Amino acid sequence: MKYKRIVVCDYGGAEVLQVIEDEVPEPQPGEVRVKILTAGVAWGDILKREGWAGRDVKPPLTPGYDIVGIVDKVGEGVAATVQVGQMVAALPVFGGYAEFICLPASELVQVPSGVDPVEAVCLVMNYVVAYQMLHRAAHVKPGECILVHSAAGGVGTALLQLGKLSGLKIYGTASKSKHKLVADLGGIPIDYKTENFMERILDSTEGGVDVAFDPIGGAHTWQSYRTLSRKGRLVIYGSHTIATGSPFDLILGLVLGAGLKLMPDKKQVMTYSITRPNYSTPQWCRDDLPGLFDLLVQGKIKPVVAQQIPLIEAAHAQRLLAQDSTMGKVVLICNTY
Repeated sequence: MKYKRIVVCDYGGAEVLQVIEDEVPEPQPGEVRVKILTAGVAWGDILKREGWAGRDVKPPLTPGYDIVGIVDKVGEGVAATVQVGQMVAALPVFGGYAEFICLPASELVQVPSGVDPVEAVCLVMNYVVAYQMLHRAAHVKPGECILVHSAAGGVGTALLQLGKLSGLKIYGTASKSKHKLVADLGGIPIDYKTENFMERILDSTEGGVDVAFDPIGGAHTWQSYRTLSRKGRLVIYGSHTIATGSPFDLILGLVLGAGLKLMPDKKQVMTYSITRPNYSTPQWCRDDLPGLFDLLVQGKIKPVVAQQIPLIEAAHAQRLLAQDSTMGKVVLICNTY
């Protein structure tokens, strides 16, 4: 039987994404074959496509960090608790833009009955990232004040919702058209296009914010640092300027990120990535995701879905994300359900 997957055939723009057909993979001992229902579209996918993800990440490759699907076939030696027909979630990092994937059974997290696969896939990376940055990296406390950049994006909306549940006061930068969403989710919106967010924060708070979450990079990192209170924490978790700016922005962001950690003050600078062991481990992901599913089932969080796009239109999905015009998470529909 054939199945479709998306392949980055060479570094470049969205046009390098190709739809190919292969034989459906067979699970090896200890593995499970998953029929993918939904896959997330992430900035990391774009960075891999453009060649910014490191020397070891080379075409041809199938992008896709996060998936939700149905157990389709079980390999030898897999525990009886994993059964055909179960809905599961996983963070494979590669391979999510496909109709099927084989993964170690140990990497799967069961999705509660009745949960929408589109909403479920939003939690797998975006909400896990937000939760871990809040509680495992920054160790926020009720009553603290935080600054969330790209507040209307996939991770940004997760930070707003989880931050509100944690009793935080939240400022969020976004373009004017997205302010209603930011406010509805509990944030105080700042228009980064017409306002100086650093001046706004320093004018509106007593000495700055306790934590700033910055996915932008470049010179933006320094401005975020300057919004911090005397013992504030800066969490850097991406560099959108790599894909949208110049090589100078990349170099500046790297230098600032390293240099700020050496500043002789009481402020902290942390670099977070869900795929690196400094603040995150695969086990933490499997530990944190069930609790987030519980919050979803209880109605305490509600993922914001920007658009649902067929798998074969993955290039269009990445272009939408890169345009920074969407609110919430862009989701690929890989199989009907």
